[in-house]
Amino acid sequence: MSHVNALGSAGASDLFQVLRDGQPRTRTELADLSGLARSTVALRVDALTRLGLVGPAGNATSTGGRPSSQFALQSGNKFVLAVDIGASHIRIALSDLGGSTLVQDSTSLEISEGPEVVLNWVIDAGARLFSDSKRSTADLLAIGVGLPGPVEHRSGRPINPPIMPGWDRFDVPGWLQQRFRVPVLVDNDVNLMALGEREFAWSGTDHLIFMKVATGIGAGVISGGYLQRGAQGIAGDLGHVQIARGAGVPCRCGNDGCLEAVASGAALTRLLAAEGLPVTTSQHVVDLVKQGNLEAIRAVRQAGRDMGEVLTMCVNLINPSVIVLGGSMAQAGEHLIAGVREIVYSRSNPLATQHLQITQSSAGPNAAILGASMLAIHHALSPDRIEAMVASLAG
Repeated sequence: MSHVNALGSAGASDLFQVLRDGQPRTRTELADLSGLARSTVALRVDALTRLGLVGPAGNATSTGGRPSSQFALQSGNKFVLAVDIGASHIRIALSDLGGSTLVQDSTSLEISEGPEVVLNWVIDAGARLFSDSKRSTADLLAIGVGLPGPVEHRSGRPINPPIMPGWDRFDVPGWLQQRFRVPVLVDNDVNLMALGEREFAWSGTDHLIFMKVATGIGAGVISGGYLQRGAQGIAGDLGHVQIARGAGVPCRCGNDGCLEAVASGAALTRLLAAEGLPVTTSQHVVDLVKQGNLEAIRAVRQAGRDMGEVLTMCVNLINPSVIVLGGSMAQAGEHLIAGVREIVYSRSNPLATQHLQITQSSAGPNAAILGASMLAIHHALSPDRIEAMVASLAG
């Protein structure tokens, strides 16, 4: 009978979760931490080593006699692909199990070209990353994908995405799995930005809101250490919360008065263009702010106040420790953030704002790709997946 058959897969994931922090440990230490017999620990360490997830990490300091071997996570043996699909760009990265980007590629491609064109580029680019880095797709464990629209979390399909013609209910996981036979996790891009920002700058924070302010507005919410998607996966759609100043202003969603209709990059571009300023994109708005243009500064400050009106409700509802502003308009910096702070700090419950930080994204344009890596890694190394991989060794 093989080690794995004698062991069974049950419990191997518990041992692996102990080793996920990367700290080397002896079999004795693992037995003490897990409560398992040393003989059982030895079998399970052997199975995890055969999978390439765990490996020898030197010897412990001897206290007399032969030093004990140590084992630790081997983050560089297996990989995930991270994909960030935007309105007019695609980024793809090959990452190790620690979330470090090994190689990456990007291109300018309109999402309106349709899912087949966009996803075929992803497939070709992903294969190139493995080939160019001389790594094998056999070591790929999962793929994480971010899309700029609503995604049904259970199926990974975009649902009525406003800027993605031809994508409604398209089977994104199924298309990618024709080439890569691994789990494909798909989520809204701002959810992934929240995961990426937390990993990059706020790893000790369990309560965080990431608001993306670009052509549109959306938010990713982490509460209790977990991303909150809601029942169908559209939690955080703050851009379509109605605000007082938006009364009568039409929004692309079909309603009037949405936050996005008056405070997004697209809305500010329309406003300043109507005032005769030379702007056609949100980046032009940011450039004017950085140049000290008073009309642009006033408009951005007011947009921050509008966002603060919606975020105040969020602060009172879920009591985050940190609010992070990202996306292209966040480059306007303190002028935008000051408007948000002005309203949130003055209108929220004082206890909720006592230690609340409101700040600009530290991960910047890398937030989504890092978040896509985290999404894939968390799935690939989840207890169920570890048990399945260990069980596969037996058969």
